[in-house]
Amino acid sequence: MSAASHHISRLEPYLDKPEPAPTLLKMLVGVQLAGFREDAGLAQDQAARAVGFSPAKLSRIEAGKGRRPPTENDVRALLQLYGTDDYEVSVLLKLLQRAGEPGWWQRYDKRLMPEWFDRLVGLQEAAATIRTFEIQYVPGLLQTPDYTRAVVERGLPNAPAGEVRRRVELRERRARLLSRTDAPQLWAIIDESVLLRVLGSTDVMREQLAHLVEMAGRPNVTLQIVPLSVTNASAPAIPVTYLRFGGLDLPDVVYLEHIKSANFLEDRDETEEYRIALDRLADEALKPRDSLELLRQTMEQRYP
Repeated sequence: MSAASHHISRLEPYLDKPEPAPTLLKMLVGVQLAGFREDAGLAQDQAARAVGFSPAKLSRIEAGKGRRPPTENDVRALLQLYGTDDYEVSVLLKLLQRAGEPGWWQRYDKRLMPEWFDRLVGLQEAAATIRTFEIQYVPGLLQTPDYTRAVVERGLPNAPAGEVRRRVELRERRARLLSRTDAPQLWAIIDESVLLRVLGSTDVMREQLAHLVEMAGRPNVTLQIVPLSVTNASAPAIPVTYLRFGGLDLPDVVYLEHIKSANFLEDRDETEEYRIALDRLADEALKPRDSLELLRQTMEQRYP
């Protein structure tokens, strides 16, 4: 078995996972194809021309982007060009087949799940580590249903009751990620103003802060608060989510959300800037134990 075959053998466990992870699998297929191309000594534009693709199409395939994975015919054409062996072809085509199975979140309608949000949820489902910084709301994976409802009603005041309910259900389903046996590590940094901004009611806020205390007790959750007294905190001006995938040759991804769209950064120089910014912010925030104490004090004083 070749060195490349030993490398691709690490992907076999992903063929047997009970819940499909299409976003991860599309990325894995793309990374492997890029690796085979480089091993064949071909530049991206050379490979694209050889199989009749545009460079943009091959770039999308190698980046694992788009709602749907590439077709089997497209992948076979690339593998034939790169001279991959039968074992490598077999594993990659099986991964491709599984990448076409919808994830649970893709069963929601596109109004609730636009393409950029579909990608975020898929990346979170696949991540080994999720780091997040929030300046206005409790991070989505740590929200209670009533808090989520208040957030949705604030952001979409004219939304029908049925849509609000489906959005709350979607957020609840996403939060189950942290209870899985293979749950990612979540490291959340929250500005103290989030704890003081009343959404819904004081009862909603008390329940939400109690939930944060409970979640922070889990071994896979780290929670830090940036107190208002830290006036020179090096906090980004917008919420940041940083995703790392651990041991799969996948790039780190930074997610920056806007009102009706989002940016995904994968260039190493760009993602490294955000990693350093989050590291610096973690140093400026309260330690996890002190953050829990601030949460409890806020519950007692503001939401008795």
